[in-house]
Amino acid sequence: MEFLGTPDIGPVVFFGLMAGSLVTSFIGVFTGAAGGIVLLGLMATLMPPLALIPVHTVVMLGSGATRTMIMWRHVMRPAVLPFIVGSLLGAALGARVFVSLTTVWLEFILGAFILLVTWMPKLGRFGAERSRFGVLGFVTTFLGVFVSATGTLLAPFIAASTPDRRVHVATMGALMMTSHLAKVAAFGFIGFAIGRYVPLMLAMIATGAVGNWVGEVALLRTKEQHFRLVLQLALTILGLRLLWSAGHGAGWF
Repeated sequence: MEFLGTPDIGPVVFFGLMAGSLVTSFIGVFTGAAGGIVLLGLMATLMPPLALIPVHTVVMLGSGATRTMIMWRHVMRPAVLPFIVGSLLGAALGARVFVSLTTVWLEFILGAFILLVTWMPKLGRFGAERSRFGVLGFVTTFLGVFVSATGTLLAPFIAASTPDRRVHVATMGALMMTSHLAKVAAFGFIGFAIGRYVPLMLAMIATGAVGNWVGEVALLRTKEQHFRLVLQLALTILGLRLLWSAGHGAGWF
């Protein structure tokens, strides 16, 4: 089954993924955290496993790029350069290293870490800002080569560094765009061929841009304290979901 030359994707799934990109982009802007991982979960049920991470990475790169263009004036610029350096190192290492951690332990560590930083915000302000975002760029991109949706890991650190919801969302978009761009280069280096998915990726990027725009409109009409509450709840739910998934995968319940 093919639609517009996209392997193993029919028209219903194609348009469903377009709609999913729009909705999750809106969620990503409005919650400041959850869009990428929700889209990854949706795509995992509909796409071949080997194509999942590379295609998700390209779609999220497009979403991050459009979000950054829409909200560039709010980006926390001092964080960008050190994050770029860290991302390049993380992508280079991630493309070459076999990860010995099982998915169960990776989910457990990420889930516990997200909850810890979300509910103990001082931990999100460790060290000097430049070195902090350099480390975050490395870790986020290195892990992203294997699990793709690592924005949830980055979100609590950005939240701890800025009190403004617009700065949070804009900076999140810019830094994740950088991370995904580095991963695209890494995937090219290790030989992933995703050319046949170009129509799907372009369509999802286009609808994701619409979701970003609608999300920004909703964000600007939301009070700061309401955004912070939604962000904290979203991160808590995602952290608990990772812990539950790890426990279930390990057979603990």
